[in-house]
Amino acid sequence: MIELFPHRLSLSTGIDMDVFTAGNPAHPAIIFLHGFPESHRTWRHQMAHFADRFYCIAPDQRGYRGTSKPKEVEAYTADKLTADIFALADALNVQQFVIAGHDWGGAIAWSVALNGQPDAPNPAWAGRVRRAVIANAPHPYLFQRLLITDMNQRASSQYMIDFRDTANDALVQDQGLTGLMLKTVKWDKPSAMEPEERTALLADWADRDACFGMLNWYRASALYVPTMDEDAEIPAFAAGAFPQLMIPTLVVWAMEDLALPPTNIDGIEELVPDVTIAPVENCGHFVIWERPDAVNAAMEQFLR
Repeated sequence: MIELFPHRLSLSTGIDMDVFTAGNPAHPAIIFLHGFPESHRTWRHQMAHFADRFYCIAPDQRGYRGTSKPKEVEAYTADKLTADIFALADALNVQQFVIAGHDWGGAIAWSVALNGQPDAPNPAWAGRVRRAVIANAPHPYLFQRLLITDMNQRASSQYMIDFRDTANDALVQDQGLTGLMLKTVKWDKPSAMEPEERTALLADWADRDACFGMLNWYRASALYVPTMDEDAEIPAFAAGAFPQLMIPTLVVWAMEDLALPPTNIDGIEELVPDVTIAPVENCGHFVIWERPDAVNAAMEQFLR
C-alpha cells in the first residue's frame, strides 16, 4: 500500500481539515470523498492505484476524525460541505480536479460536480471540476423521489430516521457509534474489510465528538425520509425540473447494495447525459474496498 502524506489545513470555510495526499502535485488532481461512517482510508486502493499518474487527495471531512467537528447541526448542511471541498482545492493550489465520492461523500461529489461544471452560478467554482466519479451514492433528485414512491428504498432508509432522532443520543454517548449501528443498520458486510482496517474504524467510532459530527450529516440533510405508513408527497426540489450535470460522469454501482438498490440508477441518463454506468455484481454497499479491482478498472477506462 502506498505511503500517504498528511496535511493539516486551515480552510477559508473556518474549519481545520486533515488531508492525505499521494502522487505528484504537478499531475492532474483527483479529490476522493469518503462516506459514512469511514474516513480518507476508504479510498486507499484507488489512491495506491492512481498515484503514479494523478495527484490523489483524500480528506477526513467535516465532523470526522481529527478534522473540525462543529457541534451545531446547521454547520453540516450541503452548501457548507460543498464549500469545504473547493476551499480544500484552494488550500492545495489545485485549480481543476476530478471529484470522486462514495456514499455521503458521493452526495457531496454530486453537489461539487454540479457547482463546479462550466457555466455553474458561482464564478469562483464554475469550470473547476473536469469529471466526476460516483460510487454507490444516489443522485439527490432520484433518491428523494424513490424515498416517496419506492417502498423498498423507503424501507432500506428507515435507519436514517433513527440517526436523526436525538432520543438515541444517550445510546451514542454510552456506547459510541457502534451501539447505534448495531441497533439500526442491517446492510453492513464486515467480512469484506481487512481486520486491521476494521479495528481502526471501530476506534474512530469511539470518539464521541466524531460520532455526533457524523450523525449531523444526516440531521442537517434536506432529504425527506417518510415513515413506512406515511402518506408522503414529493418535496418541491424533486417534483419539478432539476439541473443537469453535463460533465463526463462515471457511476459505479454495486448491485447487491441493501441500503441503495440499483433502482437508484434508473433514468439517470436524463439528469446526466454524459454518464457511464459500471455495474459491479455480487458486491455490497462498500464497493470501493469490497471490489477495488472492479472499481479501479472502471475508473481506468473512464479517466483514460
